[in-house]
Amino acid sequence: MVKIRLKRMGAHKKPFYRVVVADERVARDGQCIEEIGFYDPLKNPAEISIDAEAAKKWLGNGAQPTDSVRVLLKKAAIID
Repeated sequence: MVKIRLKRMGAHKKPFYRVVVADERVARDGQCIEEIGFYDPLKNPAEISIDAEAAKKWLGNGAQPTDSVRVLLKKAAIID
């Protein structure tokens, strides 16, 4: 199954996440199918940038967002 999830980047104690589309069997920071955005929780307020068109395309194709990505998609007003 294809999932939309977060891929952790950044230095130790300075996390930065990419929102990626990946097969659920692949490791968290492993190979991804497509990068559709990023999330920086350290900025105030947290910075969220997701390509709405790509996210809707993958959701329409059956990709399932993880719980944390679902919250980010709602904050970015991509899903209700």
